[in-house]
Amino acid sequence: MMAANGLIIGCRARRNDPQPLELGGYRYDRVVDLADGKVSLAGYATRFREGKIGDLNTEIFHGSQTLDVTEIGLHPFVLAYANEGFRDYVLLPIFPLRVFRHKSIFIRTDRGIDSPKDLKGKVIATPGYSSTSLTWIRGMLQDEYGITPGDVEWIVSSKDSGANLGGKTSAQEMVLPDGLRVRSGTPGLDESELLMSGEADALFHAVEPAAYVAGDPLVARLFSDSRAVEHAYFEKTGIFPIMHVVCIRRTLADEQPRLVRAVFDAYSEAKQRSYKRMTRLGWAYDALPWYGQELESTKGLMGKNFYSYGIPDNRKTVDTLLRYSFEQGLAERRLKLEELFHPASLEFEETIA
Repeated sequence: MMAANGLIIGCRARRNDPQPLELGGYRYDRVVDLADGKVSLAGYATRFREGKIGDLNTEIFHGSQTLDVTEIGLHPFVLAYANEGFRDYVLLPIFPLRVFRHKSIFIRTDRGIDSPKDLKGKVIATPGYSSTSLTWIRGMLQDEYGITPGDVEWIVSSKDSGANLGGKTSAQEMVLPDGLRVRSGTPGLDESELLMSGEADALFHAVEPAAYVAGDPLVARLFSDSRAVEHAYFEKTGIFPIMHVVCIRRTLADEQPRLVRAVFDAYSEAKQRSYKRMTRLGWAYDALPWYGQELESTKGLMGKNFYSYGIPDNRKTVDTLLRYSFEQGLAERRLKLEELFHPASLEFEETIA
């Protein structure tokens, strides 16, 4: 609006309006305070959109790219960067999903599979060969048990029983390396159905197959006490596998460098609020009867910041996945961590109360 003296009325207010910032991801307890606006980014009006990881991958790598900051699959990002020249977004060392994957190996109980060595020569089903979880499983089996991807036959399902949780499998989760015995499963069957039909002997998947959830005696975990095995793995390696990471639009990070630190701090604060809830009232809010004891056990093994962000605490873990990606013939070259993460974020560390 133009006043009589030629001044534009209201411009100052508009200049000071918070800049919109579109965020995406899952509403984990460690993220929810940011999603709900209880944790804010000064100068920005954040809006959080829930999304499933396969769909988020596709939107960022090949879609509309409407999100400024979003959760993304770590290994799909690695493959998009290494194989497709993707540079539109850059990673921040924020890891909203981490999962030990020994628990994600399922077997038919009638195929003589009692230990990892028994997987040799068997047929293994999966809905997404190059997903982050599968890349971790294959790497762990090779490092810890000497089972290589070439020791088994792979069968890729045409459907994914976990699509309601993970969304549609993205292109970067379906990359197949040369030199493997790999074939497509019966059309119309998901990975759980391939296992139950006998077409597969075992199954690697991030989510529990429907037959296992239903309690079918033909399906079991390879590691019956996966918790104990995962504890031992962490004690030996110090690795808490990273599944998802946060990325930011590269042009936005370049134009507004202070935002890089602000986003890291916001995710860290939201997570620390979650820690406090877990410590103070987690035992009451959660239905698990030994919640408090499990939390104490986890801190005793992994430290109080067991879900750490930042490169200094996680360099070995990220480097291990980058090595797996190249060794398994997925990434066309061995990437360096410094290529993927915003330079200013490489030294970011958390201050945990």
